[in-house]
Amino acid sequence: MDDNYRHLLLSSREEEDKNGHGHSFTPDADDILPITGVGPFFRELNVESKKLWYIAGPAIFTTVCQYSINTVTQVFAGHLSTLDLAAVSIQAFVIATFAFGVLLGMGSALETLCGQAYGAGQIDMLGIYMQRSWIVLTATAMVLSLSYIFAEPILLMIGQTPEISKAAGVFSVWMVPEVFAYALNFPIAKFLQAQSKVMAMAVISGVGLALHAFCSWLLIMSLGWGLVGAAVALNASWWFIVAAQMVYIFSGTCGRAWSGFSWQAFHNLWGFVRLSLESAVMLCLELWYFMALILFAGYFKNAQVAVGAMSICMNILDWTLMVSVGMNAAISVRVSNELGAAHPRTAKFSVVVAVISSFLTGLLLSLVLMVTWNQYPSLFSTDNEVQSLVKQLTPLLAISILVNSIQPTLSGVAIGAGWQAAVAYVNIACYYLFGIPLGLVMGYKFNMGITGIWDGMLSGTVLQTCVIFWMVYKTNWNNEASVAGDRIRTWGGQTES
Repeated sequence: MDDNYRHLLLSSREEEDKNGHGHSFTPDADDILPITGVGPFFRELNVESKKLWYIAGPAIFTTVCQYSINTVTQVFAGHLSTLDLAAVSIQAFVIATFAFGVLLGMGSALETLCGQAYGAGQIDMLGIYMQRSWIVLTATAMVLSLSYIFAEPILLMIGQTPEISKAAGVFSVWMVPEVFAYALNFPIAKFLQAQSKVMAMAVISGVGLALHAFCSWLLIMSLGWGLVGAAVALNASWWFIVAAQMVYIFSGTCGRAWSGFSWQAFHNLWGFVRLSLESAVMLCLELWYFMALILFAGYFKNAQVAVGAMSICMNILDWTLMVSVGMNAAISVRVSNELGAAHPRTAKFSVVVAVISSFLTGLLLSLVLMVTWNQYPSLFSTDNEVQSLVKQLTPLLAISILVNSIQPTLSGVAIGAGWQAAVAYVNIACYYLFGIPLGLVMGYKFNMGITGIWDGMLSGTVLQTCVIFWMVYKTNWNNEASVAGDRIRTWGGQTES
């Protein structure tokens, strides 16, 4: 951890880490006192904002760079042909998003475990958790690679056109190495985030994006390799990020958190699988939700234009969502660290600061989109029909950006506190029992088209955000600190030792 962030954290936790003492898991004197008055509120707001943005700033940069790797590929594909853009989009939003969601969700179990263990001073267990996650996620990636190999029949089965399915199927086969890079990258990210070592991740991701842009231009445009060149560039970029982060960890920069490979990583694997699956279900239900918009677009007349336009909108929504995902990572670390350190009031105040910051950021991004309404579609496609449909959908996209600026932050709170299973049920009800049915009725029954489907699904997101906000508002944070203590003892304390 950098010296600047160490200075921001409470001195008692530093001493406890040095001496190797455990926590009592009851709120202690280092927790912030109840805030009374405007002046104390803004003083605490300033202190907590520094802690939060120290993590969130580099985390946002990291997520934006990593997501932009896929966006760069789609930009180049859009300048090849409308079919190539549709093929890359369907592969990215259906096949790759399916694997991405499962592996990211399973890897997110480490946000709870590593974050709370680090807050409690159980530093030695972080490396064990990461190795255990590598084992589970690599085995899962072997199964998920089948969806890449058989992408064409899968897409045909769910109703995509033969032309798009064939092109996307060929591209998916070339993208098989990507799924194994995901399996290694996500546990590494959670391992480093728990220690607030986010600056190294940001630098590596920035270099990876720059290399990807150059390789994509060289292979796709200059050498004329087309979609094969796009796949080679994508795979190389993801594996560069994984390899560079491994070198950083193995070089000794993480101290006690990484002490080498251990057979202990194979202990209690089934229990770890269960915890990983809870996290996977929660996140997959969120990631796959808007993926359905791309699928529904493929069922309208002139499917290539509809899919191309929706893929551009989803790219922008997901790109702005990466800013919120960075805040998601930051608040997850802050909540898990503070609960693990038995600081419930500090954890609660972190949530307040994160929600305020996320809303203001989302508002700014929505305004930027509206200002560039007539300019940005041409960056993604040269097809006039695609550009026209994107402009038509822009107001709805701006509203979605604002709503989705808050939702990931609240999900980060849930991950940091370990509520994955409860939020999974909320997601099922709000997204799949309410949002999608409402969207289909509005889109097809009332002939509102893709706009009606999007309106209905956005309503599901608003409902889910309100429910989780209510859960956070009603939370007994003292009780959550006690639960964190029990979890640490089970996964990283006496049981593991």
